[in-house]
Amino acid sequence: MRRFRQLEESEMNEAQRAAYRGIVSGPRGGARGPFNALLRSPELAEHAQKLGAYIRFRSSLPPALNELAILVTARYWTAQYEWYAHAQLAEKAGLGKGLIASIEKNLRPEGMTKEETAIYEFAKQLHESKQVGDNAFDAVKALFGERGVMDLIGACGYYTLVSMVLNVERHPLPDGKPDPLKQ
Repeated sequence: MRRFRQLEESEMNEAQRAAYRGIVSGPRGGARGPFNALLRSPELAEHAQKLGAYIRFRSSLPPALNELAILVTARYWTAQYEWYAHAQLAEKAGLGKGLIASIEKNLRPEGMTKEETAIYEFAKQLHESKQVGDNAFDAVKALFGERGVMDLIGACGYYTLVSMVLNVERHPLPDGKPDPLKQ
């Protein structure tokens, strides 16, 4: 059961309405996912949506690899709604169905490219050990530069926030959709 009821724009206070309009007028075109809950703190919502817009739409990482980092993060947090939304986006961006299915099952995917392996290893280490080993760091830096390293950390961090909000809110999946990460 959802913990934050859906806010209608007509009932929002001025700060919430301003944050909401900033969200819906941006590249997302709507305020789905964590944004209904985040609007309880309009300034946080405004800053979060701007960071998220950069991470999702302007990252230096190629879209498929950015989505890979998001999937690793959603899986780590068992964030069902985040997984549901981004598994589709990852496939559209070019990640293979087998790779996506392996992460969904919490298995290391086989047959990854060197770029996919670098992103996967870095993100997994960052979430699981709260550190990144030299080999994982060096691989991402060699492939994507220092900006790529920071954009990858940003993706993992931003989608950790999103996953936490969704999990605390108990954000539901669309009606009739099965829980993809049920354990």
